[in-house]
Amino acid sequence: MEIALKVWVRTVAAVATLTMTGCGAAQGVAGGPESRPSASSSPYGLYTHCGVDEANIDGRWYDATPPLSDGSGNPPEGWSNPYQRGMVTFMSETEVVFTDAVGHHVLFVLRANASGPRKICS
Repeated sequence: MEIALKVWVRTVAAVATLTMTGCGAAQGVAGGPESRPSASSSPYGLYTHCGVDEANIDGRWYDATPPLSDGSGNPPEGWSNPYQRGMVTFMSETEVVFTDAVGHHVLFVLRANASGPRKICS
């Protein structure tokens, strides 16, 4: 519950920041995360087929904190399969929050030195 509260607080802060700074300019920023301002957002299709476990965002691998599944390696109830459409908001150089219109939100933390997925899902 504490993690969910942290994610909610960060998401609210990001929305407030984007509202005050005119978020339109921050969407679709190219050049990788190091050029991306804090709390910028972009549309994102989160791959959920084997659960909500990791994400490749701008060529970098992030781990869901905590990972979510139905217990059998599928997305949890209420999530689309194989993708959930939503937005990713860059909270810092190492943290990204995924949110969608249904109300889902997941904190992703950068997996340092990762060159690919932890598992292959088919």
